[in-house]
Amino acid sequence: MTFGQFHAPRESSSRPLTSMADINVTPMVDVMLVLLVIFIIAAPFMTHAVKLDLPQAQSEAAPEQADTVSISFDADGILYWNNQVLAMTELEAKLAVQAKKNKQAEIQLRADKATRYEIIAKVMAAAQSQGLAKISFVTDSKQAKKP
Repeated sequence: MTFGQFHAPRESSSRPLTSMADINVTPMVDVMLVLLVIFIIAAPFMTHAVKLDLPQAQSEAAPEQADTVSISFDADGILYWNNQVLAMTELEAKLAVQAKKNKQAEIQLRADKATRYEIIAKVMAAAQSQGLAKISFVTDSKQAKKP
């Protein structure tokens, strides 16, 4: 860059010392052109996606077995045992009773979207500690929501 350099007058010239106020923009333009070429080449790779045609499930709801326990969580983290409010402290005792009745009982977990995973993980750990290994997550199908 030549900004701020002084040119001494020639011996025959009577002009005073002046500063050169021109900025050399050629290196900046070169860098910008190189970046432009790089982005033009790299842009198709950044937007590349794999297209998949995923299968649609058309299954009927599985019938509930006699030894099925439904544990539900609402958005506030309130726990429900077969649609009855249950305190988290009473959960271990209920699971222990269920495990004594039938170790093969299925625990169905129904959770609101806003439920914290920590609560669900605690319930799953409590069920597994009592020997109840059949744990499933229940969701609403898209077909049920259509009018």
